[in-house]
Amino acid sequence: MTRTKIKDLIHGEEREVLVKGWVKTRRDSKGGFSFLQINDGSCFADIQVVAEHSRYASVEKQVTTGSCVSVRGKLVASEGKGQSREIQAAEIHVYGSSPVDYPLQKKRHSFEFLREIAHLRPRTNTFGAVMRVRNRLAFSIHRFFQARGFIYLNTPIVTTSDCEGAGKMFQVTTMDMSNPPRVNGEIDFSRDFFGEKTFLTVSGQLEGEIYAMALAEIYTFGPTFRAENSNTSRHLSEFWMVEPEMAFYDLDEDMDLAEKFIKFLLSDVMEHCAEDMEFFNTRIDTTILATMKNIIDNQFERLTYTDAIHQLQKSPEAFTYPVEWGSALQAEHERYLSEKVFKKPIIVFNYPEPIKPFYMKLNDGGETVLAMDVLLPNLGEIIGGSQREENYEMLLQRMRDKNLNPEEYWWYLDLRKFGSAPHSGFGLGFERLVQFVTGMGNIRDVIPFPRTPKHAKF
Repeated sequence: MTRTKIKDLIHGEEREVLVKGWVKTRRDSKGGFSFLQINDGSCFADIQVVAEHSRYASVEKQVTTGSCVSVRGKLVASEGKGQSREIQAAEIHVYGSSPVDYPLQKKRHSFEFLREIAHLRPRTNTFGAVMRVRNRLAFSIHRFFQARGFIYLNTPIVTTSDCEGAGKMFQVTTMDMSNPPRVNGEIDFSRDFFGEKTFLTVSGQLEGEIYAMALAEIYTFGPTFRAENSNTSRHLSEFWMVEPEMAFYDLDEDMDLAEKFIKFLLSDVMEHCAEDMEFFNTRIDTTILATMKNIIDNQFERLTYTDAIHQLQKSPEAFTYPVEWGSALQAEHERYLSEKVFKKPIIVFNYPEPIKPFYMKLNDGGETVLAMDVLLPNLGEIIGGSQREENYEMLLQRMRDKNLNPEEYWWYLDLRKFGSAPHSGFGLGFERLVQFVTGMGNIRDVIPFPRTPKHAKF
């Protein structure tokens, strides 16, 4: 008999079924029955199994909280509250029993505790819902770009290039660092595995531009790494990025695409993960659904960085970080603008040149660059993007101004030498998106196995 997923049983017709899953709770009645709540991860809901003691006496002691079982029986209408269907068990098989010290008992556990048992936390309601939403969002990202003819590109994880010029990268080596080979006192990386100094990537953007100059519209979606010692609820050392790169797009077209992208993802997850989203709206953050509807229904406000600074400077708010032209906008500034001034998503563009990376195109006058950030209520920045500098001499000068060695980016400069074209792109931190959609307070709770400073378990 073929296994049926619980998501297909909740409103199914009466019939013989076979389900397989994990026992979340067991309640025994004095009338000779046990009531088992079983979940298989296919949906938020459990299915109740009514088991007559005489029918499963041989395995009764093995059917404990956490045990993995298969149940064959008849799906019938349930007389119990909170469920439309239940299974009257004819046969129960135990694949693996669970001892009494099973950590996930019938009570609410703190997220901090669950991070310490990341191998078991997916069995909880919250983390099952998080991963289903994460899965849907990932699928929706591919749907969005594939429907528009974009090519999905896998960019390298190991790289010699620092995209952001920040230098906070994880180094990759096979050398014995307690006794590395040296030449004139310096470590000889020519004898390392790749023959030169290599790192884990912070972005697939630069490599993505290579293919945009041939295929016009591409997107990357993969893991990236930052070696910043940031122990906050918004930072991870390993996370996933979505980065489209588009030839022939200017900044306005870049902003248009970013707005459509966000609206599509939120609409899709509300439609296809309605039960999970209702759970988050009830148990995690009661404003999630209203906030998402506000984003979907409203055109994003667009204003320059200079106008954003003026809005902040005339605000009566006592900001922790000072507001002055030339400084980066902090999360408190971004949220004030989106939540209190405009009360909807905004896109801030034309940022000061000194606070942005070398590859962004200068505006006339040279004080600002064609950069943009999408800011959402209850979050702040969700997307950062720009029009890229397509002029060889201008890009070369920008590298020198940022104290970067042009020889290390020779191939990137070649893109401007051989058939250059205007182009733009943006990046979206996937975990930050999942955190926003679910309302989870800590970004470590929206990735299966968080990697943060001093923490790389599992």
